[in-house]
Amino acid sequence: MSRLKLSDRHTWVLQSEIRNMSIECERLGGINLSQGVCDTEVPRVVRSGVREAMDAGINTYTHYAGLTELRAAIAGKQKQFYGMAVDPENEVIVSGGATGAFYCACLALLNPGDEVILFEPFYGYHVQTLVATQAVPVYVRMQPPAWSFSREDLEGVVTSRTKGIMINTPANPSGKVFSPRELDLLAAFAKKHDLFVFTDEIYEHYLYGDCRHFPPVLLAGMKERTITISGLSKTFSITGWRIGYCICDPRWSAAIGFFNDLVYVCAPAPLQSGVAKGLRELDTDYYENLATTFRVKRDKVCAALSRAKLQPYVPDGAYYILADIRDLPGKDSKERAMHLLRKTGVACVPGKAFYHDDSGEDLARFCFAKEDSVLDEACRRLEGLKDKC
Repeated sequence: MSRLKLSDRHTWVLQSEIRNMSIECERLGGINLSQGVCDTEVPRVVRSGVREAMDAGINTYTHYAGLTELRAAIAGKQKQFYGMAVDPENEVIVSGGATGAFYCACLALLNPGDEVILFEPFYGYHVQTLVATQAVPVYVRMQPPAWSFSREDLEGVVTSRTKGIMINTPANPSGKVFSPRELDLLAAFAKKHDLFVFTDEIYEHYLYGDCRHFPPVLLAGMKERTITISGLSKTFSITGWRIGYCICDPRWSAAIGFFNDLVYVCAPAPLQSGVAKGLRELDTDYYENLATTFRVKRDKVCAALSRAKLQPYVPDGAYYILADIRDLPGKDSKERAMHLLRKTGVACVPGKAFYHDDSGEDLARFCFAKEDSVLDEACRRLEGLKDKC
């Protein structure tokens, strides 16, 4: 028998259902509301910053933790928006997107068999990253419509092997923004059980209504245990640039940086410089306009889903909508999502992608990070669904 075969490790990581639906959408020539690509315009100052960097010769390896100017700009942003004091030299690691930052943090801080608590519905890459590093995800189910949970839910899953908890706020796919009360509860839980707190705050500027983003690291006693993860992929519509970062205590940052060096070497140098220019020069109006603009997009798609009898759970943040698709034909969420794609040409993500069991079979996720003309056509198609079923 040949010894040429895939590693056992390959079974740990599956093709994302989000990617699968994007492929199906392209094959059928549909409108892709599945993947969170964010195809809105990249700020001019960010684009010009990249060109200037290339012309200035910033095209070689950077420090494994990122360009000094970018780390300083990230620290400045945290101070500006949250009053958060960050040492750019010792507490910031720039990586290959927020996913890359999380991966390197898991490699540095988790041993095989360590458990990390995830809230469900979850973002699939959080699960797959844990599995790929041989950590073990365990799940706390949030209940709609507010995506609520209790202290008892948390205590019910913690064991002697629990090493961390992931807080994704604003959350993908639910759009949940964790409240100050919930964050206080989570901070007390993390301190009681001596856990690392990994955060994913990539959608921090996509907030609607009276919701506000509060970084968990700012709570009392949380600085030493919190790994703050974010990036600029969504904020600047540069998902393909892969510029993310983590902020943490220097005790952890060096090891995270060394794994970042091993896996990625560095994020692309001129792209780092362009992002730094955007962080320095874009004022608060830019971020406020993001929230205002995307609230209009959210309301437009929610209204279309309601008229199509696909009742939406209206999100408080991020740029996704979970909707109830139980009345569509099909035995599970994948068949129902494919029915919707074939009938309307609009792609969504089956709810099964966000649960570890069959609890998401009545749900689908729709992304509204699209140009208005694309969303208008998608909404027109969705609203015609009642005539095609």
